[in-house]
Amino acid sequence: GQGMEEEEHHSLETFSFHLSEPLSKERVEAFSDGVYAIVATLLILDICEDNVPDPREVEEKFHGSLLEALSEYGPNYLAYFGSFVTIGLLWFVHHSLFLCVTKATRLMGLLNILSLAFIGGLPLAYQLTSEFAERSHNEIEAIQVSCVITFFASIFQFAIWTTALLHEREALHPFARYGGKEHAFMFAKLALYPCVSLGVFFLTCLLSEFSTAIFHLMQIVIPFAFLALRILVRVSLAGIRAVLALSRHKGILSEEEEACLSPADTLS
Repeated sequence: GQGMEEEEHHSLETFSFHLSEPLSKERVEAFSDGVYAIVATLLILDICEDNVPDPREVEEKFHGSLLEALSEYGPNYLAYFGSFVTIGLLWFVHHSLFLCVTKATRLMGLLNILSLAFIGGLPLAYQLTSEFAERSHNEIEAIQVSCVITFFASIFQFAIWTTALLHEREALHPFARYGGKEHAFMFAKLALYPCVSLGVFFLTCLLSEFSTAIFHLMQIVIPFAFLALRILVRVSLAGIRAVLALSRHKGILSEEEEACLSPADTLS
């Protein structure tokens, strides 16, 4: 009887599930890269299916001018490039995140799967936003659905990094921990897409007439924001350090002035 109890206890420990248990970082990265590649391929297949002009139509309607025929599909191509850039930048953030992570856990793997679930919805966002050229009545809803998909895909990436910060000594490289030289830059990089997509969502609620322009502006601005992000973070950190150094210098001067005063002057 005692042997059976020990065997049952051992089997329960074997099949227990703890979110903090280690997970293969290489398997997480490989699975994520596969999902990103498939989603990007689906985007290409979507745009090649219905957005290529027929040769007969080019000859009859556009007098053989392929460029004029392609201009008819301009908004669809714009929606494709916007969705593809979104996938590419989210993959870039994911790649940077797991360069900082030294040890993955099951909780990180779960959050990563949730992020990839919304990454898989980006072809849906392309299908919705490619209808802007038709002046459909549901443009605002399409933009808001796209913003929601982008927000959750990126906020779960931010949650992975937050989870790693809770066990930073085991899970993060020293340069990405609190006080590390890349900590502020990683925070800004991971927070950019959640903040922008959430901001665009509420702007479309307030300024519904300019919803399409706001959405396209977001797609154009974000790549340049990624390029300028490191410069902005460094300038901000330099400004904060200068302010702190100035305040410390003033504190030292005031202490020296008090030390130079006589006891009678101090009492008065």
